[in-house]
Amino acid sequence: MKDRALKKFSPILGIVAVIWIVVLVNLVTGNALVQFGIVPRTLSGLIGVPLAPFLHFGLVHAFSNTLPLLVLGGLLLMTNGSRFWHVTIVAILGGGLLVWAFARGAPNVHLGASGLVFAYFVYLVTRGIVERSVSALAVTGAVVLLYGGLIWGILPTLPDRECTR
Repeated sequence: MKDRALKKFSPILGIVAVIWIVVLVNLVTGNALVQFGIVPRTLSGLIGVPLAPFLHFGLVHAFSNTLPLLVLGGLLLMTNGSRFWHVTIVAILGGGLLVWAFARGAPNVHLGASGLVFAYFVYLVTRGIVERSVSALAVTGAVVLLYGGLIWGILPTLPDRECTR
């Protein structure tokens, strides 16, 4: 049973393992990998689109993404494992391209798996609303209860005068 569970959750465990390996390499190299993040609206910044979710600004940043990735990615694998890679790839590429197109530009570099966390959250909530089965609605309720605060993360929190600098 343990081997079966490990096999079922191996995709999200693998993603988190890669994140932590990259974080450790980045620490050892004095943050040399940060240059491979997303730099909006620059040709060289496009390299960061597929790489940014695996790059983080240190241990605290990586840790803050690890637990939500494990929980939400694990729920996605449990409830609809066949869609896991589709959701993950669309989130990484689609989210990365949106950051590249609309985020604050150079010299800002954008890193982290927050976009992936948001995508898993949105997928799980939307699936429950659309499917309306008891199990999907139970997962949606749990996701909103545990991570409903993520919604505040996409809303601007600074007054307009500070956002236009």
